[in-house]
Amino acid sequence: MRGDLRLLRTAAYAEAASLLVLLANLATVHWPAVSSATGPIHGCAYLITIAATFTTGAPTRAKLAAFLPAIGGLLALRLQHTATER
Repeated sequence: MRGDLRLLRTAAYAEAASLLVLLANLATVHWPAVSSATGPIHGCAYLITIAATFTTGAPTRAKLAAFLPAIGGLLALRLQHTATER
C-alpha cells in the first residue's frame, strides 16, 4: 500500500506539472513539439492517478476527486492523507 501511495503522489505531481507546461506553451510560443510530447504525458499521468487512487484503498470522496481533470490527483492525495491521519 505504501508503494501505491508513492505512485499516486508521483502521478498527481506529474499531472499538475505537465498541465502547467501545456498551459505555459499555449500562452507563449505554442510549439507543436512541446504539445505533442507533453500531452500524452499529461493523459497518462491522469489515468495513472485514477488507477492509483483506487488501489490505495482511498475513501470514496478521494476516488471521486481523482476524476477531476488537472487538480483531481492533488485533491485525492490530500483526501487520502487526511483519511489516514484520522
